[in-house]
Amino acid sequence: MSDVVIRPLRFTDRVAEMRAFLETLGLQARIESEQGGWVDMLAGDGMVALHSAATSSSGGKPGQTSLSFEAEDVDELKDRFERAGFPDGAIWDEAYGRVLKVSGPDGAHIWIDERSDDLYGYKLNETRPDERWSVTPQLDGAEEKAWRGFLAVVGLDSLARFGSGIRLDLTTSEALDDVRRRLAEAGYQVTRAGDTLEITDPDGEPVVVHG
Repeated sequence: MSDVVIRPLRFTDRVAEMRAFLETLGLQARIESEQGGWVDMLAGDGMVALHSAATSSSGGKPGQTSLSFEAEDVDELKDRFERAGFPDGAIWDEAYGRVLKVSGPDGAHIWIDERSDDLYGYKLNETRPDERWSVTPQLDGAEEKAWRGFLAVVGLDSLARFGSGIRLDLTTSEALDDVRRRLAEAGYQVTRAGDTLEITDPDGEPVVVHG
């Protein structure tokens, strides 16, 4: 796993259903809470975190997607952000480990969790992620230049896409017809347009898969 991993965070009232949806796509559950309110889903490149909106301390709404990351060393990363002109980073301990908070280009708080060997009551699953899948979230195109500068600090400026607002997008080298067939057989609404699939996820939100 690389130094910093991109990890869109989805607040949801349907953690189990969203997990099943992402597993159908090809992601695998890595760490999950014993109470079922959190699970992070691992792709070959990147992750998607699912967080129960009902237990969110930040006021996350069902269906809301925000950007977060996981890092090997948040102290070193804080220094990197400061050198790049993001001086407001702060580090503190949460129940699940250390976290860095830094302001993103649009003023939103970006949370970066430090990787930890202490699971703090969480369960680690042995996973073999499908290397054909990458997490490539869509970010707000109005702030594209600023976002690219932000992502360059963590070495992930090539991953994101830009459009209207934040959306959960993924990219795959798996044949899109195979993906579409698998999703349709599982009961999901899928539309193909060229080299993309658009799916309505269990939260009623669009998820786009790029071929």
